[in-house]
Formats: sequence, structure tokens, C-alpha cells
Amino acid sequence: MNLKVKLLIILMLPVSFLFGQNKSSIDSLSSHTESQIKHRHTLGASFFMLGNFLSDSPDYYLFTYGYRLTKKGRIFVEFNTWKYSEPLGTYGKSEELYPGYVRAFGVGVGYQRFHWKGLFTTIQATPFIKQYYNTNNDKIQKGFQLYFQLIVGYRFEFFKKRWYVEPAYALKYWPVDTNYPIEFAEIEKGTPKYIFEPSLNFGFKF
Repeated sequence: MNLKVKLLIILMLPVSFLFGQNKSSIDSLSSHTESQIKHRHTLGASFFMLGNFLSDSPDYYLFTYGYRLTKKGRIFVEFNTWKYSEPLGTYGKSEELYPGYVRAFGVGVGYQRFHWKGLFTTIQATPFIKQYYNTNNDKIQKGFQLYFQLIVGYRFEFFKKRWYVEPAYALKYWPVDTNYPIEFAEIEKGTPKYIFEPSLNFGFKF
């Protein structure tokens, strides 16, 4: 079994668990917890946006709106954009850089499941539109990327549980990544289509 198949199986396990539950059990859990949820809505962002103040800014922005379905389940929509000048699979340690950079814009959806206290897992899918730029900052062409994340983390809550911080670690996998300019494709060749990365998000419940 090759690596791509293994990664797809890993990513699909939480989905199978979620949608494998029968409707009656979900309805029962929802009705039982309906009166216990004080703040269903959340707005969030990433502490990693502080990197935008560095001299080599990634222009990274992440904003999230979430809705608590039950005490254990939350769905969310996330806007994400950044620019990068090296293959994502070797990000931070690439031997070669692109002759330019990529600016990516995406809106993803995800499901977050709380298991014990603040311990959670999340599965997320984000389609990205990628704009390629050359060294003169001219737009060359556009591409498309389908980006999956499987995340494990812990939520710490503060100030009457209205604010939270979520340190986490994620497997990120992009099986679809199209329309690279020739010069970019040469540098991208042979690099992994996945990476393990940390995250540090925060948010407010209302």
C-alpha cells in the first residue's frame, strides 16, 4: 500500500466515524445538550499571523467562524491566505526556491470533535486558488489546490470560558495541485505532498 493511499485512509477515518453514527443517536445527543450550551458561536484566528511583522513576511491570515452543534461537536468555516516561495512539502528547509512566489486564497470547512475535556481532533478540507508570480512580481498563471488537514490538539479556556487557545499538530495533505509554471514545476518535482506542522489558534465564544 503506497503512502498516498495510507494518508487517504487516515484522513477518511474521522469522516467514517462521524457519518457512520445513526441519525437517532445524533438527535438524542443534540436534544440532551441543547440547554447546556451557552455560547454556540465562535470567531477565531491564528497567533502565527504575528509572523507578518517579520522582515520576510508570509502575509498569512486565518479567520474562522464556528458553530457548536453539541457539547462535543463543532462545525466551522475558515478563510485562509498566505504566500510562499518554496514547495510546501519541504517548507522551511527547501534546497531550492521558486523563481517567484505563490499567493493562495482558500475557504475551507471542517468538523471539530471534543473527546475528553479540551482534547480534540479536527478534519478539514480547503480548496485553494493559487496565483503564481515571477521575480518581477508579475502574475503568470493560476492553479488549483485541494488541501486536507487532520488535526489533534487541546483547547484551553479562559475568562469564564469565553476565550480559548488551541495548540495543535496537523497532518496536511494536498492530493490535487494543478497548473504549475514550468520553472516552478521543476523545483516542485519529487517533493512530498504532505507535511506535519504545528498550529496555535485562539478565539472568542459568543
